[in-house]
Amino acid sequence: MSSLSDRVRSLMEQSGLSLDDFAERVDLDASQLSESLSGADSFSVVDLACIADACDVSVDWLLTGTEPALAVAARTTTGEAAQALEAARQYTARRTDLDSLGYPQLWRPLTRTTRPGGSYTGQGEALARAALAEIGRQSRQAAVGDLAELIEDVFGADVAVVQLGAGFDGLTATTHDAKLILLAATSNPARQRFTLAHELGHLLAGDDQDVHLDRDIFASAQRRDPSEQRANAFASAFLMPEGALRAAITANGLTRASYAALACDLMVSPSTLAYRLLQLRMIDAGTCDHYKRMTAVEAARLAGRSEEFDRRALLAQQPRLPGLLVRDTLAAYNAGKSTLRPYATLLGVDVNELRNELEAEQGNRGDV
Repeated sequence: MSSLSDRVRSLMEQSGLSLDDFAERVDLDASQLSESLSGADSFSVVDLACIADACDVSVDWLLTGTEPALAVAARTTTGEAAQALEAARQYTARRTDLDSLGYPQLWRPLTRTTRPGGSYTGQGEALARAALAEIGRQSRQAAVGDLAELIEDVFGADVAVVQLGAGFDGLTATTHDAKLILLAATSNPARQRFTLAHELGHLLAGDDQDVHLDRDIFASAQRRDPSEQRANAFASAFLMPEGALRAAITANGLTRASYAALACDLMVSPSTLAYRLLQLRMIDAGTCDHYKRMTAVEAARLAGRSEEFDRRALLAQQPRLPGLLVRDTLAAYNAGKSTLRPYATLLGVDVNELRNELEAEQGNRGDV
């Protein structure tokens, strides 16, 4: 398939639809599609975005006939990893299409010493301090509010939560146009939060420029990988800054009740907090063993925050769409640069039902 028209024709043949039905499926006028296929007229960027979205291909493939590395990996990988890669492929392909419409993802990596010398643990901790400093410059706090939303706002990386299947905590996907963190839906909110920070560490450190799969961020094999050491050190220092820990213990002492409250404040598991305090030599090994046996449910009960924990556990099990991608997809539609179909597909709703809802909302605003 040497030409764009050939590739569109191949998609039409694979669909088994007539030209009129295929045009309806991709939200194009049939006569316009016929003229573009014959070469009498050219496909517009909007046309290509509509075809790409409806046929689950990328605009890049339509234009060049080649697939990005992530798409190849998603197509050739089997097993549970295939599910994770396919989800990442779909989101990054949508971002590539948006970029072609004039809506690039504004990734904002750290500009200050992102790869310092020293041990990998030291590198991760230094990277975390730089990330927290950047968050502070924007008058935000990592321990307050929605961490996924914070990462999108401050660093420009999209964050999504999907069902990844057993054995996967998350992944990062990096393409020329997209920076994506994909998290597994789980009933363990502290683990999901630590995974989110861990994956941000991978992105900020520039690890694995295509895709980085984390099956179990706490597995012994992971801890032997230097990049995993750095990402875990980043997550620990990012979520549990040394200064904040020392201030809390100085103010409240270290009892079971104050320890439980600190774990809830930082939204980390009691065992993760115990290892962090041991690493900082703020507790000894015996105290670490004592506190690491505390469960998250017990910590929430001791701190009088069981309802808060239940809400967080429920939220961690819910799918989350990548916020920046959703925002820009809607913006492209509102600007007339895309049809409604890509937005409806992203939301997982019927395009006609969504169109009716939007028209009804506009009508209601007009009546006010």
